[in-house]
Formats: sequence, C-alpha cells, structure tokens
Amino acid sequence: MARLAQTAGLTAVQQEILSTVRDFVDKEIIPVATELEHRDEYPQQIVDGLKELGLFGLMIPEEYGGLGESLLTYALCVEEIARGWMSVSGIINTHFIVAYMLKQHGTQEQKDHFLPRMAAGDIRGAFSMSEPGLGSDVSAITSKAVKDGDEYVLNGQKMWLTNGGTSSLVAVLVRSDEGHPEGTAPHKSMTTFLVEKEPGFGEVRPGLTIPGKIDKMGYKGVDTTELIMDGLRIPADRVLGGVTGRGFYQMMDGVEVGRVNVAARGCGVAQRAFELGVQYAQQRHTFGKAIAQHQAIQFKLAEMATKVEAAHAMMVNAARKKDSGERNDLEAGMAKYLASEYCKEVVEDAFRIHGGYGFSKEYEIERLYREAPMLLIGEGTAEIQKMIIGRRLLEEYRFQG
Repeated sequence: MARLAQTAGLTAVQQEILSTVRDFVDKEIIPVATELEHRDEYPQQIVDGLKELGLFGLMIPEEYGGLGESLLTYALCVEEIARGWMSVSGIINTHFIVAYMLKQHGTQEQKDHFLPRMAAGDIRGAFSMSEPGLGSDVSAITSKAVKDGDEYVLNGQKMWLTNGGTSSLVAVLVRSDEGHPEGTAPHKSMTTFLVEKEPGFGEVRPGLTIPGKIDKMGYKGVDTTELIMDGLRIPADRVLGGVTGRGFYQMMDGVEVGRVNVAARGCGVAQRAFELGVQYAQQRHTFGKAIAQHQAIQFKLAEMATKVEAAHAMMVNAARKKDSGERNDLEAGMAKYLASEYCKEVVEDAFRIHGGYGFSKEYEIERLYREAPMLLIGEGTAEIQKMIIGRRLLEEYRFQG
C-alpha cells in the first residue's frame, strides 16, 4: 500500500470496504477508463459492478437495505474511485446527495418509498439547482411551481444535471410563492420536488424533457444534461419533507455533502497523477540517468506529494466534522477549495514530467489534464468557497470591541 493519503482510526469494516473498492478500481476501472472516456461511453459494466458491491447503498441506513456507513467511509470510497476514473465517482455522487437529502429531510412515506430501491441501485438519483442564467447564485432561480389542487405545475429550464439521462429520480429546486407573501426572501420561497422519470432522453414523462448529453472537454462517460419542464405536474406528496419553502436549506445541506465529495474526487485524481508522474520519472532517462534523479524533478515530486497529503487530511477532517453532527460548511469549503486547486497543480506537474508524451492520448495523464478543471467549478467555484470561508471565519472570530 502506498504511504500517501492514509487515514488513521478506521474500523476493520471501513478498512475492508476500502480494500474491496481499491481492488475493484485497480482491476475493473483503471484498465478501461481511458478507452471508455475517449469514446464518451457510459461505463455500464463498471456501474453494474458498483451496484453488486452495494456501493449505491453505502450511506443509506440499514433499515432501508443500505450499509449505514459514515460520510467518511463514503468520501474515502469516492477518493479511490476517482483515482480510477473521476466520471464514475460523479455517477454515485449525485445519487448520494439525493439519498442523503431524503434521509435527512424526507417524510417517512418518502423514505419508505425511495430509499430501499436507491440502496439496491434500482433507482438512480440526480439533483438540479443550476439554470442557464445562473450557477452559484441560487437565489436567482426562475423555474417555478404553482399549486393546482392536489398537484403542482412546474415550468422552467434547468442546467448541468449529472446523471440527467440515466437517473430515474431527480431532486429539483424551484421557486414556489404559494404561502410566501411578496417580499419574502428568495431563499425562503424555494421548494425541492422529487421528480420521478424514465431513464433516457427526449420526453421522459409528460411535461419533462431531457434534450440530450452536453458535449464536454472532460468528465466524459457520465451524462450531463439540461432539464426542461413545461407544464410538469407533480403530486403534492412529492414535495421533499412535505412542506414548501424549505428547499434552499435542504439543498445546501446536500451540497455540504457534495463538497466533501468533490474534495475527495480532487484527492483521488491528484493521487493518480502523482502515481503516474513518479512512475514515469523513474522510467524516462535523460543525460544518462532517470529524470527522477534530477534535483528539479525531485523537488516537483516533493511538492506534489505534499499537496496530495494536505488535501487528503482536509477532506477527512471535513467528513468527520459532518459525521459528528456539527456544522461543517467551513471545513467542507476549505477542503473543496484546497483539494480542487491542488489537484489541478499536481496534474499539471505530472503532465510536465511526462513532457511531450503527456500531450498524447496514449498516456493516461492526458485524460486527467482535461478532467481536473471540472473540480474547480463543480459544487461552487473557488470564489464561492472563499466567500463561504470568509463569512464563517468572521462569525467564529467576531471582534468583541
């Protein structure tokens, strides 16, 4: 086992789960990831393997058929999976955010209806906040739900849904002014709806269309889509938690889990980039010796390894904070910010170590070089993370003059 990115204090069960996932990544993901990514092909066989391992139910309580594991266990599994191929970790991330939101905020009927099938992997989750005209500015959402008898009618366009096509359950955040007088703060007039649909593209249920996959620079294989609602009718019992106006808080709670996930993905991609860089540096010879023997390359490897270790430690801290039941937006923001920035830097250094070969699609580092930038913007940009961090620090260190 590599020396970097080890986690102290794990139980025997956690160690066994991680060992199983690591073996699966080494045998089933790494050998095929680059080929599938170049074809932008959904990794169905890999997803089926994850389902067989029970990973779709990793954090879902045992009473609903899941493994009942912690956020830390989940984050460490994500780190391993992202080390193999980041797109696969994206497939399970949105699923887990929806499952977590259901577990924390759903009605008992909603939990009983969805969680057992989500734990089995028979229902795949996706969630939707962004729109074509907004990303991090959630308060500017224009998609709207209007009450009509025992139903709500939803209209609007959403953007950047991971698993938009392959999912069968989407948690959608929209405005719902019913019961909220004019002048109510935007974040207090938002509601999360649990939208069931058929997997696929086109009109997947009356009033709901998934146009097709968005062509991306990286993060291929996983389907990223738009979602268009035009007179979409949703029963009132599919309001998450059964009460309108709580959607913003429910989503932000889920996003804290998502930010730990993105940090874990950054750690995994950075680890793989370091592995590729340190291996290539010992194989490539210049001026009569392996380039790893040149001081300049040793300095680069030292910096890369230090960044991998630091990002991992912050990610673990953020996960443990959430598991303790404490607020972790500060720790999650720091972990997401640091891990994504360090991931980009470690990947670029590994790319530089490869020289001209790093620019060739025959080498794995070329794929990582296109994947790393997504982490800089996913679950909130670096600027958003710094705003969150800054505000929380001012709360914690309020001047008492």
